[in-house]
Amino acid sequence: MSTAQQTLNRLRQLKLGGMADAYELQLDQPKLHGTSFDDRLAMLVDHEMSNRDTRRIQRLLRGTGFPESAVLEDIDDRAGRGLDKSLLATLAGCQWIYRHQNLIILGATGVGKTWLGCALGTQACRLGISVLYYRCSQLFSDIAVAMADGSIAALKSRLVKPALLMIDDFGNGEMNLAVGHILLDVIDRRMRCGSLLIASQYPRTQWHGLFPDPTLADAVLDRVVHQSHQMHLKGESMRKVLAKERMATE
Repeated sequence: MSTAQQTLNRLRQLKLGGMADAYELQLDQPKLHGTSFDDRLAMLVDHEMSNRDTRRIQRLLRGTGFPESAVLEDIDDRAGRGLDKSLLATLAGCQWIYRHQNLIILGATGVGKTWLGCALGTQACRLGISVLYYRCSQLFSDIAVAMADGSIAALKSRLVKPALLMIDDFGNGEMNLAVGHILLDVIDRRMRCGSLLIASQYPRTQWHGLFPDPTLADAVLDRVVHQSHQMHLKGESMRKVLAKERMATE
């Protein structure tokens, strides 16, 4: 076995796959053989770091539970959607997450709230920020099940751990008093360690009535709303718009 092959094997045994791939590429490019040792080593290290960054982002994205793939580069910012481009640019930097601020995305069904939330969540993952997505009805269901089977502590930990928790379709699903108090506890704990992204088709003025108890509503909304950015999407359902565009090109 050649020295080069031994080096490749050892790099892979050390789990330096990115460096091994880059070294193999260097062996196949004779013109690099005249490059200085320091420069070739720098190329190997850069490739390893890039490889690890890619794997880390992929791992974060797999753990989000996003229902769809979305990136900010593909956003449809046509006039009439109500997108505040200045605010969107600010949100893309994710400083609001580092500062433990929240984001509320409002709008009718189909205007792209979920897509935008997932795009911002993907942007966060690219920056190494952990994200967890939950549809509101599923969240309430999981809380009820966890209370019944004694796993509520583990679920709370899962909900508090990520830097960004996204609750989609807020207002859909049954919230009883017990579930509401668990939600309050999670949000209260998250105020000190992370951010919320809440998407809802209900105007914020109607949120109070979505809770089973007015005192509980006051406690939750006081923690969520007063430190939140807000985007209100408008216009036709994007599903209808895109369907019309596809039909027009056929």
